[in-house]
Amino acid sequence: MPLADEVDALGARNGLGAPDEPGELDPRGAPGPGAARWVPTAYLAEGIPFAMVIWVAGTMFKDLGRSDAEITVGTASVGIVWSLKPFWAPLLDMSRTKKFWVVATQIAMAALLGAAALVLRLPSYFPFVLAILWAVAFAGATQDICVDGTYITALDGRGQAAWIGVQGMCWNAGRIFATAAVVGVAGALKDRGLEAKSAWALALAMSAAAMAGLGAYHALALPGGKPARRPAGAAEIVATFADAIRAFFAKKAIWGMLTFVFLYRAGEGFLLLEAPLFMQAPLKAGGLGLSLAQKSMVDGTVSTVVSIAGGLLGGAFVSKFGLRKTLLFLAVCLNVPHLCYVALSQGVTATHAPSTAAIYAFVSLEKLGYSFGFVGNMLYMMQELAPGPYKMTHYAFATALMNLVLVPTQMVSGPLADHLGYKRFFLFVLVASIPSLVAAARAPFGANPPAGAVGTRGPVDPALSER
Repeated sequence: MPLADEVDALGARNGLGAPDEPGELDPRGAPGPGAARWVPTAYLAEGIPFAMVIWVAGTMFKDLGRSDAEITVGTASVGIVWSLKPFWAPLLDMSRTKKFWVVATQIAMAALLGAAALVLRLPSYFPFVLAILWAVAFAGATQDICVDGTYITALDGRGQAAWIGVQGMCWNAGRIFATAAVVGVAGALKDRGLEAKSAWALALAMSAAAMAGLGAYHALALPGGKPARRPAGAAEIVATFADAIRAFFAKKAIWGMLTFVFLYRAGEGFLLLEAPLFMQAPLKAGGLGLSLAQKSMVDGTVSTVVSIAGGLLGGAFVSKFGLRKTLLFLAVCLNVPHLCYVALSQGVTATHAPSTAAIYAFVSLEKLGYSFGFVGNMLYMMQELAPGPYKMTHYAFATALMNLVLVPTQMVSGPLADHLGYKRFFLFVLVASIPSLVAAARAPFGANPPAGAVGTRGPVDPALSER
């Protein structure tokens, strides 16, 4: 048989191939329970642990007196776990169903967040909490692989296109829960006189309860998936993983596609951790001096609601005009609003900060542009990089590389901000955003097109068969 057919057969044999068996997909694009029963909650569950590790932990450490350098180096180093997930992604389908891993990791994260609440009371809590965050990140990355894998294999092309906006909206709802509700509870408890560590411990316990509830719900609501075939032995596992890697790098224009994925978020990576710390930093340090309650409102509730709207608008925009025609514009939307933080930082003095209205407006505008432009990154990986016999694994490869660029940019953002000061740091972020625009302008399209892929030539095609 031809090499391509051999690859298809090997992928399908190990549960990594395209869902092409008759009857696996129903006309609505979801088997068994409708997609409405599990897509929103599954991506809500994806958003919570990522936000807890990347944003909430930083807010907590800042409130407990840690420096920006300590926070960004510590939390960004944890974030590298999301870039390592290709090393175990191919193994997940070989041992259990995707549903098993989703439920198991959600319960595990609930236990770990509960443990963090207890450890926080220790005098030398910082390294212990970081260690727990590493474990949360591993469980969260595993959950992401299997939730995305369920989305790819349980929804047909029409379903994937129809739910892409909701997917992003619900991921951001998970962020709202973490950055607004969890942070807001900690701030409210402190305002009532509770000591800071106790307030944060109770807030972490709330996040643990939420993950436990989601795990229990998904044990009932998540599609069961196709039973996995257990490998005959270690040699088969190694052979399948090696074949998945070979198939990935055999894709046409792979290096151009990977360059796009790696560079598209280069500038944004400097903002992800440092912008929230800038809001929380005191005026004398050049920050906005927001309290926990104010920060939970502007960086949690308001900006995340705006992010949800931006993601839905971005999805509708690309669906109408096609990804090929809109990718550069999406990159502009992602990066140009970084000017908002330049304006805010330039308006800070030792005794004065921009008005509350200005802070809300600038932060919301930046989040709107970010979420609108981020749609291009996700769809590009779904449509240009994921297609093939190992969709779940190859999508994990792509998202891992996307996260990989965030690790060094996030780690150095704190030391850079400490060294440059916020005013010059945000000017530096603008310069660092230029590669994103170049990558979007030169991104290859159609090298490995599935039949009727969304956005390769125009609007959504109902025949879309790949995420």
